[in-house]
Amino acid sequence: MSFPVHRPRRLRIDSRLRGMIQEVSLFAKNLIYPLFVVDGLAEPREIQAMPGQKQWPLAKIHEPVADAMRKGVGAFILFGVPVSKDGQGSQAYDENGIVCRALRHIREHCPQAYLITDVCLCAYTDHGHCGFLNSAGVIENDSSIQALASMALAHASAGADMVAPSDMMDGRIGAIRALLDLNGFTDLPIMSYSAKYASAFYGPFREAAGSAPGKGDRCGYQMDFRVARDALPEFELDLEEGADILMVKPGLAYLDMVKLARDNFSCPIAVYQVSGEYSMIKAAAEKGWVNERAVVLESLYAMRRAGADLILSYFAPQVAEWLKEDQS
Repeated sequence: MSFPVHRPRRLRIDSRLRGMIQEVSLFAKNLIYPLFVVDGLAEPREIQAMPGQKQWPLAKIHEPVADAMRKGVGAFILFGVPVSKDGQGSQAYDENGIVCRALRHIREHCPQAYLITDVCLCAYTDHGHCGFLNSAGVIENDSSIQALASMALAHASAGADMVAPSDMMDGRIGAIRALLDLNGFTDLPIMSYSAKYASAFYGPFREAAGSAPGKGDRCGYQMDFRVARDALPEFELDLEEGADILMVKPGLAYLDMVKLARDNFSCPIAVYQVSGEYSMIKAAAEKGWVNERAVVLESLYAMRRAGADLILSYFAPQVAEWLKEDQS
């Protein structure tokens, strides 16, 4: 019998020793803060399903960026909500669209912010899908990716530091990479939503971005959470087409996919702690059922432990403050 010679508790009893030998770290530099900018909005508007989060008007979108940067967060991903929508999502790739204007505005006020843009048509189409629909109501993959590439180019031209395609159309990374390179943006990285699942965890986001599909669902292009074997070829295809960072979305329920990506590829791996995860923690904390700080940090450390280098989280500014407190 190994006991009592071997006692694992010896390494856990003293908090100083636990800190010395901890395997997983979490820093503000690992975090990316998602923000919603809404065209035509006069004042910030609370997102009912996401307590503590807001839709921001163009004139004030720099405010949450500046606040988060003071707390230690340096990277942001922008989601735009246009005034008008149409079947082709034309505002998505307009060089004067809401995200392009937001990029220029933020750059004026917060020049050191690292700005990433979501590349997808769902918030810009009147049918709410991530690509063009034909007369039969089926997504037209190949024509959609040309629009997505144009959207990425518009963002790059407006000053984006990185683009992040989230649509899950086949071949869109290659189309985006080719158009960016053709226009001189060879050094602009792509963070691909490579393993994005058709998930029930997205509900609050769809309120925030006004992106719920009018008819049907997205199961025809987003991944089936009952199928694990699809993830590896999705990762491989995106890397072959020119992706620089692979992302898994959602987060906590898909840590096996994060681990799969980490074990098979040397590139940076990102994971998105999505709106449903955020809202469930907030709701339980408001009821007093869980300790918000403890649950958030445990969740993020779990994502890091699974292999994520970057975490997109609505908790990012608060987490940065908590991490500072822990270090003081």
